[in-house]
Amino acid sequence: MLSLFIQKELKNIIQSPKFTATFVVCTILILTSVFIGIKEYQNSVIQYEANRQIVQEDARQATGWNNVRNISHRTPTPMQIFVSGLHFDVGRLSRISTFDDVKLTRSPYSDEPIFAIFRFIDFAFIVQIVLSLFAILFTYDAINGERESGTLKLAFANSVSRIDYLMGKFIGIWAGLVIPLLIPVLLGLLLVMVFKIELTPDDWASISSLIGLSVLYITFFIGLGLLVSSLTRNSALSFLLLLVIWISSVMIIPRAGVIAAGQIVPIESVAQLEAKQAAFQKARWDEWSEQSSERWRERSAQMEGMTDEERQEFRDNKEWEWLEEDDADRKQVQQDITDNNRRLLEDTMNKKKEQERIAFSFARVSPASSFRLAAMTLAGTDINLKNRYEESMREYRDEFSSFIQKKQAESGNRGGFRISIVNGNVSMDTGRENSAIDTSEIPQYTAPVVTANASLGSSIFDFGMLGIFIILTFGGTFVSFLKYDMR
Repeated sequence: MLSLFIQKELKNIIQSPKFTATFVVCTILILTSVFIGIKEYQNSVIQYEANRQIVQEDARQATGWNNVRNISHRTPTPMQIFVSGLHFDVGRLSRISTFDDVKLTRSPYSDEPIFAIFRFIDFAFIVQIVLSLFAILFTYDAINGERESGTLKLAFANSVSRIDYLMGKFIGIWAGLVIPLLIPVLLGLLLVMVFKIELTPDDWASISSLIGLSVLYITFFIGLGLLVSSLTRNSALSFLLLLVIWISSVMIIPRAGVIAAGQIVPIESVAQLEAKQAAFQKARWDEWSEQSSERWRERSAQMEGMTDEERQEFRDNKEWEWLEEDDADRKQVQQDITDNNRRLLEDTMNKKKEQERIAFSFARVSPASSFRLAAMTLAGTDINLKNRYEESMREYRDEFSSFIQKKQAESGNRGGFRISIVNGNVSMDTGRENSAIDTSEIPQYTAPVVTANASLGSSIFDFGMLGIFIILTFGGTFVSFLKYDMR
């Protein structure tokens, strides 16, 4: 009996205009989004390689280790084709310098703000918005619609199990929605291979997980539609209720969670944080300048009463000691500024993590939020994208700075300043080299890698939340339908 109900429901769905419309719309949207994503990814790779070559060429043209300038770039990932996430919002590069903290700048949307107006339509967006609406369209009258037409009473005039009938409804509708999803997805993956986009085993594993996540998300809305249809006796009312629930789930609850978290855990803006860092940096360098000037006045005072020959001999004997002392003080100032910046950033990051935890806890009341968060995590374009790159770049910055200081010492330039006072005027000699250098040994930045196992582990909670939502909706549907009045 169950197989007959499944065949009947699936046949009715496939022959209905709703199925044709769903299949056509999903095919067009998914293939278009994949094609645009492929082109954008290819452009990102070209731009990434060009920028790296520019940085390497600038380093080769440097005439001294003090003149070496370095920039690290965020690596494009093929997964951004399917889930763009924060890829377009996060900066693409950061300057690597002893004097400046790491900060990703020049995001794609900052360079091309016109594209930020309508945003990028990716596979995750299509599933979250379009397919969830189609699920509502398929299920809002699944039960009460048949009651209104009289077919429900006619079906149960025979000895029919309500569970078999409901399971037949669910499986038929589920197959009718999954087919329009899976066929365009397979065509999209074929398109990716045609354009020779290299996907690693981790990428394929993440794509498989993303497809499974999408099926879970659609299954929830099928269960939700059946639940509301079994709780109401009028199909127009059930459609209205489902539309309100959909708007609340997709549009309102996620944003309300973020707003609430912002009120509970306020965080200083980027401008305020940078102002604090700049104020400390200026104050520390001003303090160092005053101390250096005073120190050189004291050194000059030691040479009072000496002849020119004695003064020159005294300078020659003390020059290296003074240079090391000045260099140590300058490095201490740089270290103090770096430590202060990191302390401020760490405090801000801790507050941000608490704010994100509260925001996501509120937002996950909505299955749409769980789906979106899990999809971005699987693709590696999640909320941690910026922090992940900036932390790895800070580690690289320490390695790069140590390398430059080592090379400066080997070349006889310790990167310090030689300060002298003549007739009350303070002059500085940076001691920079003017000869070509070999930059082949400069350490290269390695982008952080998130494996498929790690991303799946991070998103397992959202998979579980979707599973719980599905169990609740189908459990409620069974209980409601067992008591449903067929008349």
